[in-house]
Amino acid sequence: MFLIAIVVAIADQLTKILLAGKNFPVIGNFLAINYAENTGMGFGMMQGYNTALAFLTLVFIGAVLYYYDRIPKENSLIVFVGLLVGGALGNFIDRIAFGFVRDFIAFSFWPAFNVADMAITVGGIGLIIYLWRKKK
Repeated sequence: MFLIAIVVAIADQLTKILLAGKNFPVIGNFLAINYAENTGMGFGMMQGYNTALAFLTLVFIGAVLYYYDRIPKENSLIVFVGLLVGGALGNFIDRIAFGFVRDFIAFSFWPAFNVADMAITVGGIGLIIYLWRKKK
């Protein structure tokens, strides 16, 4: 789990460094690199609450660390939790270093996002499916 989290956070930070301030089309008007600064969370929610979101990230990572020994050591669960922690860590680094999260992947029909956001989304959906299947 920790290795996955570290790889995600490093990939997130490297892509942000490489693409910070850049704006260019990738696939016509469909997909572009458009740098944006986000003081909120996904979909533009909670704009201006950077400090609160940084604190909640610390609480989340702290909870995962506290309960780590109780997390079943199943491959899929470890991957999903690793993605969540790595994504949270990647965006947390931005919140602390810059006071905002650097986003840059922009589909014409979707708000801008980054590698950390992708990891959080995949990890969250995977965790929901994992828990839903376990409940059956």
